[in-house]
Amino acid sequence: MRSKSIMKKNSPPTLSQVARAAGVGTTTVSRVINGGDCVNPKTLAKVRRVIESMGYLPNQAARVLKGDRTKTIGLIIPSIADPFFSSCAEAAHAVARTHDSLLIVTATQNDLKNEIENVNMLARHRVDGLMIAAGNSRSKSLSQLLMRLSMPVVAIDRPISNSNIPAVITDNFVAAKLAVQHLIEHGRTRIACLTGEEELFTIRERIRGYRAAIKSAGLPPLLDTSVSEFDSAMRSIQRLFASDCPPDAIFTLKNSTTIYTFEVLQELGIAVPESIALVGFDDFELASTLRPSITVLQQPVQDIGRTATELLFERLLGSAERPLNTVRQLKSLDTHLILRRSCGCRVAD
Repeated sequence: MRSKSIMKKNSPPTLSQVARAAGVGTTTVSRVINGGDCVNPKTLAKVRRVIESMGYLPNQAARVLKGDRTKTIGLIIPSIADPFFSSCAEAAHAVARTHDSLLIVTATQNDLKNEIENVNMLARHRVDGLMIAAGNSRSKSLSQLLMRLSMPVVAIDRPISNSNIPAVITDNFVAAKLAVQHLIEHGRTRIACLTGEEELFTIRERIRGYRAAIKSAGLPPLLDTSVSEFDSAMRSIQRLFASDCPPDAIFTLKNSTTIYTFEVLQELGIAVPESIALVGFDDFELASTLRPSITVLQQPVQDIGRTATELLFERLLGSAERPLNTVRQLKSLDTHLILRRSCGCRVAD
């Protein structure tokens, strides 16, 4: 009897116990939990005081079985360590909180198998909606899986091909073209473009922008897509400078590549911007404090995460009025060229 008494004492309070303590019916308590509609203000205040004093928490699992929302949303990103995606997640978390929802974040390392497993896992956990930055945005199996989900889905940074899933992106093509044109205006005529991960939507668009600006100016393209870490950056830059016509500018397509490139140039004693100009895609924490400071294309990362999450909740809360994932919606946000010393601009550090 003693163990049974202890178990009862330690067990969480039930809806019925809250109702008895407040002197109301269980239906009234349920109404209070769900917002208090049609409940007398004095009764509402009393029930809320009892709920707080007893530490009552609604049984979310039972509510889900009745068809209620789980008040959770999922975010699938390539890496939590990547500043771009961690900032997106931070903004998404802030919006989710305003909707009394929990954000669940998973990482995939741009692996298709991981992406599909994570989508299925979050679906099994009955999240109310899903956001995804897909490394394999052209995958038919991924797009078909996402289109079958009975929840709203929003793509971040990389649109899902062969689908009507809405996406929030930046115009990578226009931004890259702008950066290369800026280098050309500085008189640079041999502009190398260094990158890796050319299978990603964002990188493909940036390469397309680079090629368009180079072609329009009648200059030779110097594209190397093999750069993924310091050693490959070293090999690429040494190869470029061993040629008869070395580059006089480098355009890097992601912040890690910019960092590797800058470190290699420092190690090789190649002066920036005197011997070679440098512009990178994506800002990073030390870009403004390095000497010289690094000119970058700055994406509105917080706005991307916030806009995507707001769009998800718009679709979630309005899903009763229109079918899910049937109307293509693409929101493109502006990217800004932040002028610093590395491109040759005379700006104060």
